[in-house]
Amino acid sequence: MRLTVLGCSGSMPGPDSPASGYLVEADGVRLVLDLGNGALGPLQRMVGVAGLAELDAVVLSHLHPDHCMDVCGLYVALRYGVPSDRRVPVYGPDDTAERMAAAYGKEPDPGLSGEFDFRTYPAAPADAFAVGPLTVRVARVEHPVPAYAIRVEHEGRSLVYSGDTAATPALVDLARDADLFLCEAAYADGEDNPPGIHLTGREAGEHAAAAAVRRLVVTHVPPWGDPQRAAEHASAVYDGPVELAVPGGHWEV
Repeated sequence: MRLTVLGCSGSMPGPDSPASGYLVEADGVRLVLDLGNGALGPLQRMVGVAGLAELDAVVLSHLHPDHCMDVCGLYVALRYGVPSDRRVPVYGPDDTAERMAAAYGKEPDPGLSGEFDFRTYPAAPADAFAVGPLTVRVARVEHPVPAYAIRVEHEGRSLVYSGDTAATPALVDLARDADLFLCEAAYADGEDNPPGIHLTGREAGEHAAAAAVRRLVVTHVPPWGDPQRAAEHASAVYDGPVELAVPGGHWEV
């Protein structure tokens, strides 16, 4: 698998990066993990405007704008720019179809269903679904809205994306033995952070160590944060390689 960062700025687009968006490619299949504010631009540079109609799936961790709002732009492209007979599958929490229709200013029925095939996550964390040759599993994590971490597997290799979450054993369980762990670190260590929302760099490292992952990539640091500091705090408690997500950064998994 190849993972490419479309955007990694936490909570909002930053001066140097769109909000969350990640492209996973394997055997000609293209899966997008989150599509936050601004991430659609880099995605078009990767696949071309016509390639938007050929995406195999969009998988949303949750429905905060910095993780899903460019689904509205993708809808515009599919409806008016590159119409297609196929609908792009969009996986997300139970009310994804209704929420995205509201974001675009449409009634829930038919909403955006002409261009998207909205699918909700399996009820049981152990259940998986396939996107071409990719196997995808999700687990509910700790955030003020329904939010999911996502595990993608292909030919014995695995990557796990935390989405947005506070500390939770569910993330450790999903990330167990992953080859690459893409983990948020929105909060700064040592500050009085509100509970139940995000991880710090140290907590990202602690989750990586507990899950025995092979590589940690720190992401989702907001524009007012310090990504390098987050990575350093993660390295203090995790012995494996720690890297920072940057726009256009890519990894072979």
